[in-house]
Amino acid sequence: MTEYHINRLGHQGDGIADGPLFAPLTLPGEVVTGTVDGTQLTDVRILTPSEHRVKAPCRHFKSCGGCNLQHVSDGFLADWKIDVVRHALSAQGVVTEFKPISISPAQSRRRATISARRTKKGAMAGFHQRASDVIVEIPDCQVLHPDLKPALEVAKQLAVIGSSRKGALSVTATLSAEGLDIAVSGGKPLDGPFQAQLGQEAQRLGLARLTWDDEVIATSYPPYQSFGAAKVTPPPGAFLQATEHGEAALLAAVQDIVGDASKVVDLFAGCGTFSLPLAANAEVHAVEGLKSMMKALDAGWRKSTGLKRVTTETRDLFRNPIMAQDLRFDAAVIDPPRAGAEAQSLALAKSKVPTVAFVSCNPVTFARDSATLIRGDYTLEWVQVVDQFRWSPHIELVGKFTRI
Repeated sequence: MTEYHINRLGHQGDGIADGPLFAPLTLPGEVVTGTVDGTQLTDVRILTPSEHRVKAPCRHFKSCGGCNLQHVSDGFLADWKIDVVRHALSAQGVVTEFKPISISPAQSRRRATISARRTKKGAMAGFHQRASDVIVEIPDCQVLHPDLKPALEVAKQLAVIGSSRKGALSVTATLSAEGLDIAVSGGKPLDGPFQAQLGQEAQRLGLARLTWDDEVIATSYPPYQSFGAAKVTPPPGAFLQATEHGEAALLAAVQDIVGDASKVVDLFAGCGTFSLPLAANAEVHAVEGLKSMMKALDAGWRKSTGLKRVTTETRDLFRNPIMAQDLRFDAAVIDPPRAGAEAQSLALAKSKVPTVAFVSCNPVTFARDSATLIRGDYTLEWVQVVDQFRWSPHIELVGKFTRI
């Protein structure tokens, strides 16, 4: 049987041999055998293991597709994530300093999307197998926060009453100060009797809030999140950083960059993850494309005390970026989705904003937008990588830009 040498890890965490051939759960330097299926290497057998290979900490790892990289040492994984960002920047001709990576601990994920399906004897809930629609139950998951694990049973109960045997529910579960915030999609259509049944089930399960296909069914307690001194109740399914540790690391980097700026613009502000803590020392103008998020942020600010003025603006920053002449601020924070912020970065590059804190979840688009800012006479002083999606290839980061 042909032997293959694994040369490197791809951006999705698969080992890559010459071809290229993608071999899941392999590491650079390993010699393996397998069956070639297109560009995939299946039925992989490891002949020479890497010195960085470790025993996976979770007993579900081999069957569950929730984690890709539990078979690698923490040190190797940390270096690999930093190198992914470094190589993305290098492709754009950008070189910078890297601060030490910040890694969220195991069992700290406060938000997850669970799949749940009815069975002959009841229901099952968990994550999908790799590249499959088969659901794997995960009672001993090493990623989920212990207080989030009851959402697995909640998902089962909702599947029993709200799904067919042919389809699975998608159950987004979020920890809040008041309990579980559950948002469901893919279930039975709502009608009067079913809505009443769901309301009773939400009460029986002790949920803070239950939303079904964007319709709020029941709110026993507003499921608020604390952003600095403010308490915000996000709209159902709204974006939230995956772990408290990761959010704190990103916020600390942003606060370090913003420093003592007195007027700050927060672009792609969400529900106020950065805006509201920054308002302890600065006036903040928060901009976001979804009106519901802006309403939640504004309500949180108005109910808080001791914060400086926060203004909000609902605006599609992809199609309608804030122009350079209107960016009259001491600092800017920008936290776009994976697509990056190409149009807004072009406007920032032409502005006179002295300092930019750029938060990103995609090294490739971050590198592209970094090159745009640098062409506009900004310097990328440093990057802080934050690993809050432990054992996955996902990467968060913050970059500090200052005008030359």
